[in-house]
Amino acid sequence: MNAISPIGGHGPDQWRPGGRVYFIGSGCGDPELLSLKAHRLLQSAQVILYDALVSPELQRYFPLESEQIYVGKRAGQHSMAQAEIGQLMLDKARQGLMVVRLKGGDPSVFARLAEETDILQARQIPFAVVPGITAASGCAAYSGIPLTHRDCAQSVKFVTASRQRDGLEHDWPYLAQEPGSLVFYMGLSKIAYIASQLMAHGMDADTPIAVIDRGSMADQQVISSQLRYIEQELRLAELQGPAVIIVGQVVARRATPDLTLLAENYQQSQALLSLVSP
Repeated sequence: MNAISPIGGHGPDQWRPGGRVYFIGSGCGDPELLSLKAHRLLQSAQVILYDALVSPELQRYFPLESEQIYVGKRAGQHSMAQAEIGQLMLDKARQGLMVVRLKGGDPSVFARLAEETDILQARQIPFAVVPGITAASGCAAYSGIPLTHRDCAQSVKFVTASRQRDGLEHDWPYLAQEPGSLVFYMGLSKIAYIASQLMAHGMDADTPIAVIDRGSMADQQVISSQLRYIEQELRLAELQGPAVIIVGQVVARRATPDLTLLAENYQQSQALLSLVSP
């Protein structure tokens, strides 16, 4: 399957009313970061198409009667081509089903939301988008790094380290002059390259950098360093991914949140959740 079926490509006998699609952001790891609205809609899902960044802990909240289809992509290993995902989503909606397209983080941040909503809109399939906590926000919060600071960072820029096609490079001179914070997504295998390019194009080698691995999860790791030293420090680390990279003076303003506080009343809340979930 290499292309989306043409508009009107299904006959009337294959079309059932009531089909709709919800694009839901699952947050950046910790399943409790799922919003109340997202959880409510998820419990009514008949079909769930979920990505690689949707944690196994969150999958426990999937309704048992739903059809659950993994459509994840990780580091070049794609379970399904993007065109096939779009076709599957379209076919399920045309069967009159409530489809949840569950994405890691926030659907509108480096998650190909526009490509998938275009498919539905062109075929008049109703859809809605439920935002999620993107990795930059979640990882920064759990690691104690403010994304902005009135003294040193009045702006923050999100950058994907994954290039759309070979030969397409970032505007490194522009990024190296960024006065605020830079947050790189999908860059675990490119940290040394990112640091070297920023330094080569004028960023101070002493600029703070932090790598947050598996942010907001129980096994979160944070490595704080400077651009000039980050490569050698990574040699001593065992990172699993996914990870975000924060560059800028905000890293030097890092605080130390007590993450054990977030576990308060956890068991009680899980028991309550099991009562209200179908």
